[in-house]
Amino acid sequence: MGTGHGQSEIGEQGQATIDPTPTPTAQTLKAQAQALGFHGVGIAAVDPALEPAGDSRLQTWLDRGYQASLGWMANPKRQDIRQVLPGVQSIVSLALNYYTPIPHTTQPHQGKISRYGWGRDYHRVLQKKLKALSQWLQTQAPHQVSRYYVDTGPIQEKVWAERAGLGWIGKNGNLITRNYGSWIFLGELLTTLPLEPDRPHLPHCGTCDRCIRACPTGAIDPPFMVDANRCLAYHTIENRDPQLPPAIAANLQGWVAGCDICQDVCPWNQRFAQPTDVAEFQPYPWNVAPDLHTLAHLTPDQWESRFPASALRRIKPAQWQRNAQANLNAQPSPCHG
Repeated sequence: MGTGHGQSEIGEQGQATIDPTPTPTAQTLKAQAQALGFHGVGIAAVDPALEPAGDSRLQTWLDRGYQASLGWMANPKRQDIRQVLPGVQSIVSLALNYYTPIPHTTQPHQGKISRYGWGRDYHRVLQKKLKALSQWLQTQAPHQVSRYYVDTGPIQEKVWAERAGLGWIGKNGNLITRNYGSWIFLGELLTTLPLEPDRPHLPHCGTCDRCIRACPTGAIDPPFMVDANRCLAYHTIENRDPQLPPAIAANLQGWVAGCDICQDVCPWNQRFAQPTDVAEFQPYPWNVAPDLHTLAHLTPDQWESRFPASALRRIKPAQWQRNAQANLNAQPSPCHG
């Protein structure tokens, strides 16, 4: 029987045989990930001596109550990756660039949707590629156990991406990369296979505070920590209340689904963003600058037809109506001479 470790064995006749399935290296795994279309891939090792195998910043964020209604963020597995996959030794962090160079609308009668939601649901795109990579790894190393996630598991994906050398967590809480800025989707492949890790990325925000100054509700407080209670993205997507808080409704600035303000002003995005080559991330035309009055009267049937295979389906019809109407209410009344 082969051991799966690639070394020669002694057969029944005393002759050396070669294991037909040598264990993949970090280099071969990265090459396969790139062949599948991933734009970034890095590896972080899970240190068995680290207790817990997570990041203390999350607990500080939770202690401040910055999670708002996102109760699942307190899942203890999120602060110890070994509870997600017992025996895990390596975290393969993967990135897909989703940037499309279309400016957000400035027309008062039109709403703004975050770029991540302009095209096809990124969960489906990443999961397809991650599944292919996981299946390849299983054929190469049948003895290992792996799992993959896209926003679907209790994993501090940005922390592990930083440890894997993909980029650094910026003051706005987003992972920023040298090649694509922060316009990336992240996925993770956890494996019990030991792989050579990459060097963790160093931070490069320096003294820049453009994201902090640009946030209309002061949600980035302190730097590197975002208060969901004051975040436009949280309220337009996750908040299910019939009405938005007054301080949020008055500062929407056209946003009806997510918010890209802190990303649009980031120098790394302005200088290094590259148009994506992933066809599925090209915008559906009706998502770029939707009419606010149309959204304010969106019916369930229109919602079904307007957002097929879209991450925006997380926002239900009543939320679209609420967000659009709040923007319309915040507009100044026309002057009558």
